[in-house]
Amino acid sequence: MHNNISSLFNIQYPLVQAGMIWASGWRLASAVSNAGGLGLIGAGSMYPDVLREHLQQCKKATSKPFGVNVPLLYPDIDQLINIILEEGVQVVFTSAGNPKTWTPVLKAAGVKVVHVVSSAAFALKSEAAGVDAVVAEGFEAGGHNGREETTTMVLIPSVCEQVKIPVIAAGGIATGKAMAAAFALGASGVQIGSRFVATPEASSHINFKQAVINAKEGDTMLSLKKLTPVRLIKNNFYQAIKAAEDSGADAEALKTLLGRARAKAGMFEGNLEEGELEIGQVSALIHEIKPAAMVVEEIWNEFRETIQRLAASI
Repeated sequence: MHNNISSLFNIQYPLVQAGMIWASGWRLASAVSNAGGLGLIGAGSMYPDVLREHLQQCKKATSKPFGVNVPLLYPDIDQLINIILEEGVQVVFTSAGNPKTWTPVLKAAGVKVVHVVSSAAFALKSEAAGVDAVVAEGFEAGGHNGREETTTMVLIPSVCEQVKIPVIAAGGIATGKAMAAAFALGASGVQIGSRFVATPEASSHINFKQAVINAKEGDTMLSLKKLTPVRLIKNNFYQAIKAAEDSGADAEALKTLLGRARAKAGMFEGNLEEGELEIGQVSALIHEIKPAAMVVEEIWNEFRETIQRLAASI
């Protein structure tokens, strides 16, 4: 399929694998890229030297385009950007920060830049900063999320109405039917995170992958809104956070309760009770661990079948 997203990244399908912390290493990114999508390495959980290693391994594993997701609030952001430029990365997705800071630097080096937003207002600011596209991520998404709690169904048409650059839909998308719905709302591509956690190639712990496929409707909640909103699977850590929030804990108290390496403990080391388990609402629809290439194929085939079925019914 050729549209403005597949052309922008020179990929077969307008489908992006999200650059998730503790899940999106070179194995997952290369597998998705080899399958026709755009794989992203999640730099948010990587020290600079670790990112360089993943970039070099990914280049060996695929000849197809791939990219990097970089949270702009990362403390070593300048080092990460330098490594990305030195290693010749052609696509960078930025998030959690002001796109004006690094977009000109990346664009000057010929890098395609996409920024993740949770509102139409931020999408307009990103467009003004010169990005090539935006990811509009709804409230359903895993990981860090918008305080406005705008759902994907509302966010996508709102953003599409206000910006001229391509819009990639994210949040609650794990199937071809959901991809078709995103296109119906005006998106030109989709970014999918949670579904790719439940793959052999994801670097997250098998305990976390099992927790994802065992999750039921209502098992995740948006939390830590006084810090950076994040959607979590309910466990002992979540209950402790909820109790603190219900009692009026301020940001500093929540930061102390969060501590250090909580996400690593949960998602990478497999501590299902005291770790931070970030995943989207759509985990309730994920029931199997499947290879990333199979996930891409199934989503794309269902997307095409859905479009054809809808066209035939009109």
